Amino acid sequence: MDEFTPDISEETEELYEHYRILVDPKQSLLRIDKFLYNRIENVSRNKIQNAAKAGNILVNEVPIKPNYKIKPGDIISILLPNPVREVEIIPENIPFKIIFEDEDIVVVNKAAGMVVHPGHGNYTGTLLNALAWYFNEKGETEMAPSLVHRIDKDTSGVLLIAKSEMAQTKLGKQFFDHTIDRKYLALVWGDFKEDDGTITGHIARNPKDRLQMFVFPDGEQGKHAVTHYKVVERFGYVTLVECTLETGRTHQIRAHMRFIGHPLFNDARYGGDQILKGTTYSRYKQFIQNCYKILPRQALHAQSLGFVHPNSKQKLFFETPLPADMQQTLEKWRHYIKHRELFEE
Repeated sequence: MDEFTPDISEETEELYEHYRILVDPKQSLLRIDKFLYNRIENVSRNKIQNAAKAGNILVNEVPIKPNYKIKPGDIISILLPNPVREVEIIPENIPFKIIFEDEDIVVVNKAAGMVVHPGHGNYTGTLLNALAWYFNEKGETEMAPSLVHRIDKDTSGVLLIAKSEMAQTKLGKQFFDHTIDRKYLALVWGDFKEDDGTITGHIARNPKDRLQMFVFPDGEQGKHAVTHYKVVERFGYVTLVECTLETGRTHQIRAHMRFIGHPLFNDARYGGDQILKGTTYSRYKQFIQNCYKILPRQALHAQSLGFVHPNSKQKLFFETPLPADMQQTLEKWRHYIKHRELFEE
């Protein structure tokens, strides 16, 4: 019997499924698309063929075509977009900002506070609802916006959307293979001894809090995760850092930064909404509270995204400026540094 290992990949934040199959020694010759269709639940023959055309089916680590005939002992690896959840995407007239669009992709500057897709507790008001309305208004009713990756509700910045299953399949492979270039800007608590560094530690859900991700430094649980950081601006009690993702786990930057003792500024889920550094003066405490009113979310912005276009094969790069709430918060910290004596007396 075949050895069959499904893996819902956190690499692209549960938007794709990765399967590894060791073909039975007694297996007769059979087209791989038919073989996989019979073994993977809720998958169409067309989706399997799209995966093969996109280079997402490997046999013995080599990409193959849909007409490849499997042999006993073959090791098959296949990456597929996750089955569509049973949630109807209702078109809603919600404003959002498009950075770039062609017949294959849409690149969006997502506002903080907007949920990316419908799910438990958020069945309307999401970016996918807004995109469905947008496509209908353009007369592109056959378009089905498909997520390639996700960013958290309260994180702002660049988000890539595929306009077809084939585009999603091709782009998903780039995320899975870590060939996407992603940079984030984060304001975090504390100062750093070094100007740059790397955080490595497996990430999995916190067994004591399912809404939180936890770092297991020895790799005893979770998925391998690597974040590179570089100091951009120091404010003494907080620091602006640029984070480059080598992997793409859920809450990766938020969990990694807390793990090294630098929770994101005003990140309630990871303890960053407390006053973790600074003085006991009441003026300083009021200053922090005023910052929190300006920035009522974790201070994280998806600044840039670089990838290869799914059809033209051209390397594309998009960058977005910091949103107003983070800009204003940074200005307040710059003012604080210049006039520190007013807050510490």
